[in-house]
Amino acid sequence: MEYSLNIALIEPEIPQNTGNIARTCAATGARLHLVGPMGFHITDKQVKRAGLDYWDKLDITYYESSEEFFEKNRGASFYYFTTKGGKAHSDMSYDNGAFLVFGKETKGLPEDLLRENYDRCVRLPMRGIIRSLNLSNAVCAGAYEVLRQWGYPALSQKGKLSTIK
Repeated sequence: MEYSLNIALIEPEIPQNTGNIARTCAATGARLHLVGPMGFHITDKQVKRAGLDYWDKLDITYYESSEEFFEKNRGASFYYFTTKGGKAHSDMSYDNGAFLVFGKETKGLPEDLLRENYDRCVRLPMRGIIRSLNLSNAVCAGAYEVLRQWGYPALSQKGKLSTIK
């Protein structure tokens, strides 16, 4: 079976985070969905630098708005990552083709969206004195949990040491 993972960023604001997330997507084979308005231009050097030379290895789609994103992906399985989620990300079972949806760095996802989909809202457990994790770290944690549940399809699981002389 071929698996498909989708990472959606709704109105990302910090170019370095998006670049780091792009690198995670390139490493895992996840598709990246960037939903505007964004707080930067994708051509900004900070985005390119953080993503290194992996941009040509990405499957990336751009949307003008959240409405366009949800309309074009109607019927998909969405999982909303939020500090307001009622269950841990590791307690959710993710469907093939899953969309992991993340909000902007300063505000997260809109509360109306979260209320309408609360059964699909998950959070990364953390100490109560911390407001939230960095967006790129949250995406990485979420993506690797899904891939772990799926058995890391099509990913190398063993590295090689170079010959020691």
